[in-house]
Amino acid sequence: QVQLVESGGGLVQPGGSLRVSCTASGFDFSRYDMSWYRQAPGKERELVAGIISASGSTKYADSVKGRFTVSRDNAKNTVYLQMNSLKPEDTAVYYCNAFRRVPWTVFNYWGQGTQVTVSS
Repeated sequence: QVQLVESGGGLVQPGGSLRVSCTASGFDFSRYDMSWYRQAPGKERELVAGIISASGSTKYADSVKGRFTVSRDNAKNTVYLQMNSLKPEDTAVYYCNAFRRVPWTVFNYWGQGTQVTVSS
């Protein structure tokens, strides 16, 4: 059974830091590209950061570059999102995504999300 379980969300003041985690089970984590998305109320879900399975290359949305860092620990089947210098506009539900494409088949899994609220 495939599972992605996010944790670490919460309330933080502007300028603060938070680390969210996503632990996977039920599939070969090391073969999957992992990403973090977020969705704020009334807005579409957007890509925040991603990390490639094979190379470890990372990609970030312009709005979080220099503030957020995505990393993974294949031994723990976990991907992390370290968020620094948080702003109120970072408030959203953060979702973990696992993606893998093989010939004629796409595997795409989502977690249930964790709420991050940036407010004084």
